[in-house]
Amino acid sequence: MRHFTGIDKLINSFDQALRSLVPGATAAQRSNPANSEPSQLCVSDARHVAGLMRVNHSGEVCAQALYHGQALTAKLPHVREEMQQAAIEEQDHLAWCEDRLKELDSHTSVLNPIWYGLSYGMGAIAGIAGDKYSLGFVAETERQVSQHLQEHIQQLPSHDDRSRKILEQMNEDELHHRDTALKAGGVDLPVPVRITMTAISKLMTKTSYYL
Repeated sequence: MRHFTGIDKLINSFDQALRSLVPGATAAQRSNPANSEPSQLCVSDARHVAGLMRVNHSGEVCAQALYHGQALTAKLPHVREEMQQAAIEEQDHLAWCEDRLKELDSHTSVLNPIWYGLSYGMGAIAGIAGDKYSLGFVAETERQVSQHLQEHIQQLPSHDDRSRKILEQMNEDELHHRDTALKAGGVDLPVPVRITMTAISKLMTKTSYYL
């Protein structure tokens, strides 16, 4: 088995960042759940849905960065593998959100590099703190992401089944990742950490909707 040097890991991290941040660089492994759903939206509805999908895309960028950072510093091999597998599944979400944004003639958030950097650092620190906290960080992140997705599903226009199908599948995946992290040994995070994560999430949500 090949031993990866520090340079190898640095190059891999750079490649992962580019795939997460450059539109069109990530291809979905699964078919888009909205492929068979028609959707005709008026201008105001399309603008609102684009804002929601932009927020969801930024959330997936954060998830990618979190998993990449944790995989870099996680101590146990099976935990690193869990992080890497979750990141692969989250790539589908990135691609689906990008597809929907293109359909709505909109764009991903210009702030994504900032969210990626912050999340990558938090993931790496969580991995250093220990695998049980790293997995707990995943569980809490996925819980918050699922909460946002459910709120966004409620805010969609009633006839926008394309966006709804995407968000429903994303929510199902996030809950699965949360449950997997808890079963693997994740623990509840300290209250100050959860509060900080919530504050950052709210900031990302409010800014990425417009930018």
